[in-house]
Amino acid sequence: MKINRLETHDRLLHFHKDQWENIAQGANDCMTKNPLSLAIQEKCPYVYIFAHPRTAENGVDKRMLWQPRVSRPSPQTNSYLFRGFSKTDMVEICWLLPPEEMWGQYDSGKVTANEYVMWSINQYKTNRIFLGLPHPEDLSDEKGRFIYRDVVQSMQKSKKKFTPIL
Repeated sequence: MKINRLETHDRLLHFHKDQWENIAQGANDCMTKNPLSLAIQEKCPYVYIFAHPRTAENGVDKRMLWQPRVSRPSPQTNSYLFRGFSKTDMVEICWLLPPEEMWGQYDSGKVTANEYVMWSINQYKTNRIFLGLPHPEDLSDEKGRFIYRDVVQSMQKSKKKFTPIL
């Protein structure tokens, strides 16, 4: 079977672009449309966006859950973490950790190689504590809990739902 290198390369570029656009769109939607995220951004200069795929009830389909948070969660495989600056469209990557059984697919020289993923995997393997440390500009745990409690109480009073964007 002959392979057209240009067509294959174009498909690879499209694959990478499509993957990044899906992740970027999910993070952006969580920053700009999720009621809990918007409420957090009113009281906090940043919001963490924790994303993780979940398998649907049919056992085949997957959906991505996007959860806004005030504090940085512990690193875990099959998750993505971003730190967004409140009331902006600026988001930084904290980690991109695919399922452990897929780590080899992201090695240098592979079709799906990605420097952010490779860095995240390496940090998870060798320096997990560092990966889970709060950002230097994060609020204290006490202030974070206060903000989260205040946001939840305000949302309960106004009867807004704060479910993750799917």
